[in-house]
Amino acid sequence: MSVALNRAESDLVLIVDDVPDNLSVLHDALDESGYTVLVATGGEAALQRAAQALPDIVLLDAMMPGLDGFEVARRLKASPRTAHIPIIFMTGLTETEHLVAALEAGGVDYVTKPIKPKEVLARMGVHLRSARLARQTRNALDAFGYASITVRPADGRVTWQTPLARELLVTYYGSSGPAAPQPVLDWLRRHLADAQRSIEPPRLAMELGARRLSLRLHQQTGDGEEGGGGDWLIVMREVSDAAVIASMSLAFKLTAREAEVLYWVVKGKINRDIADILGSSPATVKKHLERVFAKLGVETRTAAAGMAMNRIRQLHPQFEG
Repeated sequence: MSVALNRAESDLVLIVDDVPDNLSVLHDALDESGYTVLVATGGEAALQRAAQALPDIVLLDAMMPGLDGFEVARRLKASPRTAHIPIIFMTGLTETEHLVAALEAGGVDYVTKPIKPKEVLARMGVHLRSARLARQTRNALDAFGYASITVRPADGRVTWQTPLARELLVTYYGSSGPAAPQPVLDWLRRHLADAQRSIEPPRLAMELGARRLSLRLHQQTGDGEEGGGGDWLIVMREVSDAAVIASMSLAFKLTAREAEVLYWVVKGKINRDIADILGSSPATVKKHLERVFAKLGVETRTAAAGMAMNRIRQLHPQFEG
């Protein structure tokens, strides 16, 4: 079965219910309203279909034999591949603790049985519009080569990430999930209040040699709640100063290592720090620096840094010293 044929024209809905009559009523109503519909009669089948087809929304029966709806929702939300899909629970249980459990498991909404198709369609419309806007934003970022992730502040889970973002998280933090790196999560939680008031928080920066990763809190996506609920989109941009180092090497006729030493002098590092960064000794750094002074015709670190900075700004105006 090809479930993606009409994807550009209609939203794909996965209905999960072990009662055939419920499936039939919903299937007919959604089909008449122009949706593409998939069905599953059990939890395991629901997980398989969701992973394969990536529906735009899931209508999920809470109480099913075997794998119940709560566990299905938790597993969908635990996977970066399906975590972004909104889930509406269908339940005959109206006690507060059951409804709270549905939302805690990852549901964005619920409808009570017996199912009223018009109510389901209305609730779906709200959440699909929100999900569509989030998807358009992510697709646009992907198209322009930006690395981005969405993070849920409540539990710190990475709910979505681009392939480039996954690579950058591994490179700079050693892991791409399922939880966000602790420095990223701390930064996000620290600035949530400002972000919710549309005040752009300061960016988070992580350095790795001459490479820098800058993280910007972009916007809240999906269904947010007061107090920081919902997922937040974080856009990452890597800046490498390898081109700056190469330019200094050519401009001042320095060796590659001498240019690296000068680069870190410009960045305000002392010899001991430079030695640690380059994996050499302070004495070796001092020798390189003496040759740099001779080639630049200066006698002090300040003079060398000033001359280098002037040339860098001519060639790389975006450089941050």
